[in-house]
Amino acid sequence: MLFPVSDTETADAASNNVGQLLLQLQGLDTAADQAQHRKANLAERETLKSVAESVIAWEKRCNELTALISAAEDAIARAEQQSGEIDVKRSRLQEQLKTVIAPREAEALQHEIAVLDEERSTLDEEALIKMDEQSSAEVELSALQAQEADLRQQASAATTAVTEVEAAIDAGLTDIGTQREQLVSALPKALVGRYEHVRAKLGVAAAMLTGSQCEGCHLDLSPAEVDEVRRSPADAIPDCPQCGRLLVR
Repeated sequence: MLFPVSDTETADAASNNVGQLLLQLQGLDTAADQAQHRKANLAERETLKSVAESVIAWEKRCNELTALISAAEDAIARAEQQSGEIDVKRSRLQEQLKTVIAPREAEALQHEIAVLDEERSTLDEEALIKMDEQSSAEVELSALQAQEADLRQQASAATTAVTEVEAAIDAGLTDIGTQREQLVSALPKALVGRYEHVRAKLGVAAAMLTGSQCEGCHLDLSPAEVDEVRRSPADAIPDCPQCGRLLVR
């Protein structure tokens, strides 16, 4: 398909001027696509994601350790309370044993005291285990808390880096948009419409013909196709017969 480019300029000058503007438009659109792709795949965002995951893992572990310490403290307190109750009961039984004369009654009291001693021993062992758990958790929690300032600083720096890079990319896209509007207004509407249609399908809509090769699809045109393109009217922009892109001569 051919596209007339001007009614006022000479055909050769009009074709050359519009062709260059078309390539400039394609260059801007390519730069915008690259900027959008970069924005969507920022290395800085991956760094922020990694740091954020580290902070989440850090907070989770701190909460786990805090809960473990609290549970250990409760368990130790319960063990101490139960041990105290056992001590009181054992003391009472010991006093009773001093006044008992009947062998069977004495034997029963001694058995009850033995059971209490076993319960007390079990409670002591459980309390020691919980004390060890508490101590280990407190040591680990203290080490983690010492890392907090550095982790928070890393998260802040990573967030700032993403914000700054995104702002720079957005500023560049805004500038590209302004330049694009100026170029579009300088091109024939029909040509812009065709350009946009091809761009929607192929991404790159305009390309230079270098020798016999289309720089858009990088395919060589046959001698007949090259001749047809070069013999097309000077005031028109031909299509690449291989890929359909607008071919600038």
